[in-house]
Amino acid sequence: MRSFSPLLLSAALALPVALAIALPAVAEGTITVTGEASIPATPDMATISLGVTTEGATAAEAMSANSKALAAVIDRLKSAGIAEQDLQTANLSLNPNWVGYDNGQTPTISNYVAMNMLNVRVRDLAALGGVLDASIADGANTLNGITFELSSPRPVQDEARKAAVAYAAAKAGLYATAAGVNLGKVMSISEQQTYGGPMPVFMEARAASPVPVASGQIALQSAVTVTYQIAE
Repeated sequence: MRSFSPLLLSAALALPVALAIALPAVAEGTITVTGEASIPATPDMATISLGVTTEGATAAEAMSANSKALAAVIDRLKSAGIAEQDLQTANLSLNPNWVGYDNGQTPTISNYVAMNMLNVRVRDLAALGGVLDASIADGANTLNGITFELSSPRPVQDEARKAAVAYAAAKAGLYATAAGVNLGKVMSISEQQTYGGPMPVFMEARAASPVPVASGQIALQSAVTVTYQIAE
């Protein structure tokens, strides 16, 4: 009778198991496409990033002057119709101003610079120019930009989602026809969405506004990846 080595017998028994584990699962009979859509909309509110930058011989002087000027700006904004909940501090900094780098001398502090930035939400775009003018008149000397928004973005965003899915379906149908197959059921849908900035479509600024502002349009975008089963 032929004898088998225990080691060889063990390896032979384990081999089919090892091969079964190593074999990858392959998904067959599917078409995967990506659909994108962008829906333009006219904004109905804006957020302004503005603030006050001041200098002082000491840190205390710089911050004191800054606080006084910003308090005046906030009071003027409130009198212009901006609600308390629409004012939010975005950045507060106090830094020394170093000099002496250029001529090789030992750097020294010449003075201090204080900055306090506010995010101001304006819910009436007709008043936007006046709000900017009022804040600048009362000491706001730093403006980081304006972001236009929708107070209720959900309906427009949902339209973008539906349009993206419809585009994905049309693309999948085109590929299926070109390949000579039929589409089956949807296997999976995944979404990635982004919020578009102002598009290059401008509105005429109102002459009554002290600071001319063109709100233009914004775009709500959606992108979906859809996998379809190929029907037999």
